[in-house]
Amino acid sequence: MTDTQPLRLILVEDVPQVAQYVRGLLAAQARLQLVDVVTDGAKALGQIQQLRPDVVIVDALLQGRVKGLRLVEQIHQGGLGIPVIVLTVPQNPVERDPELGIAAVLGMPFSGFELVNVVVSVHNASLAANQSRRSALHVVFAPKGGVGKTTLAFNLAVAMGQLGTSTALVDGSLQYGDLRSLLKVPVDAPSILDLPTDRIGEADLQDVLWRDPSGIDILLAPPRVEYAEMVTPRDMEKVLSMLRRVYGTVVVDMAATIGDVSLALFDAADVILQVVTYDSTTIRNTLAVAEAFRAIGYPPGKVQYVVNRVDSSGGISPDDLVRVLGRAPEHSVVSDGRLVVQCNNEGIPFVLANPGAQISQDVVRIASALVGGGRPVAAGSRR
Repeated sequence: MTDTQPLRLILVEDVPQVAQYVRGLLAAQARLQLVDVVTDGAKALGQIQQLRPDVVIVDALLQGRVKGLRLVEQIHQGGLGIPVIVLTVPQNPVERDPELGIAAVLGMPFSGFELVNVVVSVHNASLAANQSRRSALHVVFAPKGGVGKTTLAFNLAVAMGQLGTSTALVDGSLQYGDLRSLLKVPVDAPSILDLPTDRIGEADLQDVLWRDPSGIDILLAPPRVEYAEMVTPRDMEKVLSMLRRVYGTVVVDMAATIGDVSLALFDAADVILQVVTYDSTTIRNTLAVAEAFRAIGYPPGKVQYVVNRVDSSGGISPDDLVRVLGRAPEHSVVSDGRLVVQCNNEGIPFVLANPGAQISQDVVRIASALVGGGRPVAAGSRR
C-alpha cells in the first residue's frame, strides 16, 4: 500500500445510529475509507473475504444468528490475517485478546482521533506480524521497445508461480496490450475496464482475470488503443491493492513510456526490474530514466537491471556497460532466438517448454532472487 492510499474498513454493525456515528467520524478522515457496513453477522464473513479490507470493526453487541464475538472468532479462524477491532460500551467490557482475534477494543463513545489512531495502530502491528508473508510487487520496465520486456515479464511471472507463490501478471501497457498479442487472447476477453470503478471485490477479479494454462492469472489491458485513457492512476492503485491482498506476487509488464499511471506503478513497486540490452539507444534511454528516478527520490535498491541477450554485445563490452550505468547489473539473461520465437508464436512460456535451456535457467534464477529475497547474480556471471 502506498502512503496515498487510505486504509479500507468494513464495519459490522446492526444499530443504525452507531453506524451513522462512525460514518460521521470517518467523513473528515482522509486516512480511512469505509468500504461497507454489514448489518448481518451471518453475511459478514463472506463480505470480508470478498472485499479484503485492511481492518474490520465489529460491534460486540451484534445481534442475530451470528453474534459479535462469535463473528470475531470466525474471522480469526478463517486465517485471513485481517485485524479486528471490537466496539463495546462500558456496561459490556471486552478485553483485548490477540489469541481470540481481538486486536483492539474501542469503548463508546470515542472521537475521530481515537478511531484513526486505533485503526492505524492495529494495521501497522498486523503488517509487522505478517511481514514475511507480505505480497510483493515487481514491475518490468524498459524505456525502449524491442528489448524483450514483455517476454521476460511473462516468463518471470510463470517462473515465480512454479516456485510456489500465487502469481498475478498485469498488462501495464494499456494502449497496446502487449500481453494480449503475446498470448493470443481473444479480442472480447475481459480487461481492467470490466472491473467496477468504486469497490473491487475478489469475485470481481475472478470474473475478469485471464487464466493462463501456465498457472498464473493475468489482468489484461483494454482491447483498443483509445480505451487506455479511461484507466486512471487511482483505478490502478485500487486494482493493485486488491491483487496484493489475494496473490503472493504481482508482476506488471510496463509500457515503454512514463505517464501518470506508470508513475503510480513505479511508486507502488517493491522492485523496478529494468531491462537493458547492448545497444546505444537503449543505454542512452536507460540513463535518462535513471536521472528521472533519482529526481523522484527512489532509493538505488528499488531499481535492478537485467541485461537481456547478454551474449550479444554488439561491440559494447560488459565493462563499458558497468561504467555507463555506474554499477554492475544485478541480472543477466542469454539469448535463444529459436526457442523464444517458437514459444512466443505459440503463446507459451519458454521456462515451461524447455526448462533446461540456459535462458530458462537464467529467468528462474531471477525469479528465485526476487521471490526469496536472495542475492542476485551479477550480469555476465555464470553458475
